[in-house]
Amino acid sequence: MMDRRKSIKSLVLGGVAGGLALHGCKTQVEAEQEEKVLATYNYGRTPEEAELIQELEEDQFLNEHEMETISVLCALILPANEQFGSATDAGAPDFIEFMMKDYPPFQVTMRGGLMWLDHKSNTDYGTEFKVTPEAQQKELLDTIAFYDPKVSMDEQALEIQFFSLLRNLTLSGYYTSKMGIEDLGYKGNMPNVWDGVPQEVLDQHGVAYDEEWLSKCVDQSKRGIIAEWDENGNLLT
Repeated sequence: MMDRRKSIKSLVLGGVAGGLALHGCKTQVEAEQEEKVLATYNYGRTPEEAELIQELEEDQFLNEHEMETISVLCALILPANEQFGSATDAGAPDFIEFMMKDYPPFQVTMRGGLMWLDHKSNTDYGTEFKVTPEAQQKELLDTIAFYDPKVSMDEQALEIQFFSLLRNLTLSGYYTSKMGIEDLGYKGNMPNVWDGVPQEVLDQHGVAYDEEWLSKCVDQSKRGIIAEWDENGNLLT
């Protein structure tokens, strides 16, 4: 069977970053704590966006039982392996909680699906989903894990809509987290190293580098040196 992580790393994932803005009267400790959060998460946020995000962070939509259930679900959808933790370890449940407030249309599907899950688990196994043995949890999820691609998602059964939403948010939360990015092996924007046109190409065209310019422009040991020019526009270093 294909490794689950390998099969989903090709997915195009989205995410949301959080940010806080300072306002109102606060103690020095509170202000210092919020400044630390701002320094980490406030990049690219307008004051209005930062204020909205703070309001969302201060509110709580999912209750404790629902969050515990989602934590179990996230770990089932993307479990830990030898190198990396599960989606739950990476903070996907908190991401899902945030998205419930950031995009309220998700709320009915998520809460209704969680209620259905507990009802179905109680009916079939006599226990709430979060404490049901893992084998039975997976057995139950297998019944709602697939949808008919020929039918719009709005026309699918509620429980199928729920699991599709939960799965998408779990993967988005994981692969936009620090752990998930490391799991992907994404290095970000990195400078290329250019050591000049290949010698065979130069030979083909009968050209060669000027030794003086070669040492100034292609020597990678000098790549960190800022170029200097004389008053006539000649490159010095």
